[in-house]
Amino acid sequence: MAALQEKLALLPDKPGVYMMKNDQGEIIYVGKAKVLKNRVRSYFTGSHDGKTQKMVSEVADFEYIITSSPVEALLLECNLIKEHNPRYNVLLKDDKSYPYIRLTKEKHPRLEVTRKVKKDGSKYFGPYTNVAAAREVKRLLDRLYPLRKCRTIPDRVCLYYHMGQCVAPCEFEVDPEQYEQMTRDIVRFLNGGHNELIKELKDEMTKAAEALNFERAKELRDLIRHIETVIAKQSITINDHTDRDVFGYAYDKGWLCVQVFFVRKGKLIEREVSIFPFYTDDVAEALLSFIGQFYFEKEHVLPKEILVPEIIDSELLSEWLKIKVHTPKRGIKRDLLKMATTNAETALKEKFELMQRDEERTITAAENLGHQLGIGPLCRIEAFDNSNIQGTDAVAAMVVFINGKPAKHEYRKYKIRSVEGPDDYESMREVIRRRYTRLLKEKLPLPDLIIVDGGKGQMGAAQDVLENELGLDIPVCGLAKDEKHRTAELLYGSPPEPVPIKRDQPEFYLLQRIQDEVHRFAITFHRQTRQKNMFYSELDDIPGVGPKRKQRLLQHFGSVKKMREATVADFKAAGISEKLARTIMEHLRRSAGNGETTVSH
Repeated sequence: MAALQEKLALLPDKPGVYMMKNDQGEIIYVGKAKVLKNRVRSYFTGSHDGKTQKMVSEVADFEYIITSSPVEALLLECNLIKEHNPRYNVLLKDDKSYPYIRLTKEKHPRLEVTRKVKKDGSKYFGPYTNVAAAREVKRLLDRLYPLRKCRTIPDRVCLYYHMGQCVAPCEFEVDPEQYEQMTRDIVRFLNGGHNELIKELKDEMTKAAEALNFERAKELRDLIRHIETVIAKQSITINDHTDRDVFGYAYDKGWLCVQVFFVRKGKLIEREVSIFPFYTDDVAEALLSFIGQFYFEKEHVLPKEILVPEIIDSELLSEWLKIKVHTPKRGIKRDLLKMATTNAETALKEKFELMQRDEERTITAAENLGHQLGIGPLCRIEAFDNSNIQGTDAVAAMVVFINGKPAKHEYRKYKIRSVEGPDDYESMREVIRRRYTRLLKEKLPLPDLIIVDGGKGQMGAAQDVLENELGLDIPVCGLAKDEKHRTAELLYGSPPEPVPIKRDQPEFYLLQRIQDEVHRFAITFHRQTRQKNMFYSELDDIPGVGPKRKQRLLQHFGSVKKMREATVADFKAAGISEKLARTIMEHLRRSAGNGETTVSH
């Protein structure tokens, strides 16, 4: 802490970005500041809420980068967050992207629906409420404007030409002016000019009817109705034709909710909701970071205007994004911003209610399960699972659930020591013995229920150790699986009998979670152990040969066998000193003389 205080005293009175690090040198938080000295010092003085305090408690060091302006700091912050993915930053982890209609900039342009926005000169329109809505608009434009449909131009005309939906540049010369006119009309339509188009089509329909061309008049009437149907699906919320994004927010209990309304051509067509924990006392900073990542990382098309709450520095954001950013004080724009804020407050409230219900449901499930087994409420459940492949690299794992929720800091892993070959029962005996011998020795709390992954054999092994070796009276039950490796039934009693629990009951769901979690934990540990053992060699036992040198040696020689036959000069060529080379050679040749088995790589 003394070293931190010394660094804090040297902080400059300038804008920049700071990076908080833990004791392992890992960047856990990136922030920006108009004045680095004031912002960074604030973390280490005064009181903070729980989440901020948790982050600060892990800070062992910090670094900072001075920038020429707050705008530059905002951009640098986004870059560093994207590069390091700090655990305590607001991170846009979801991969949701919205569909756009793209009008390509090519000699023979075409329309397509895409979720990727690129700086390629094409025109992008959207976002749309969903991909179906975007495709429906595209199909309508395909009927109105016969641009090419093929990604690569074919050798001859296709069906689209015969349907009147393609000018067939594959066989015919197309006047560039024709493309320009169609492009202008498409842009006009997608920018809200559909009313003008409908008027033109109605005039054409009237002329066709007067000329007794009733078939053409009917086609135009149907087309007009289709346009009106497609456009009517979008709800108008503001009476202008400006593209704008509206940001509303709410925060409580260390959680931040941001609602983004997409308004296109005066129509509210979509919204995006993000709820996440944030680890700073400065809500404005968290919200500004969110907006920065929103445009910088997710590559949303910038609108003409952004509406933001008062806590956001609109001038700073406008300078960075190069568009109009402001906080409306009155009128329909103010109402739109208020609506986004109200929706954010409602979404956050629902989040807390769902969390509360989920907590109550899990506690109730644990209580009900205990009552069904006749042993009372279950506060603490410990579950075990074994994992091996034909008896090799045998391991076991234990997970702990308290009040129906996983307590991951209490999970434990075990390497099986006393069992040769694939023997699940003896492996279970060893793990149960080791676990509860330790709990008794250290006087730690015992579980209300032990669950073993398996049937009567695993249950019997666990009960035998508990009762006959340790003198413990802890209820044990078994979780059996069906042929598809899914939770099938709970076994309990002496002799073990299935406990009637319906699959749609919360108690069954709790058992599934426990079984899935202990199986996942055991399998993960087994894979790690197996992989580590696969890469073990005699080199691991030689002083001075760490993982990096081991990798360098194996890459250079290809195998331990070739190292055993190598000379000091060969080792020097691999970047190894003469002293260490002789140590390695002596160790390898001695182990060969003792008949030890080596592992080649």
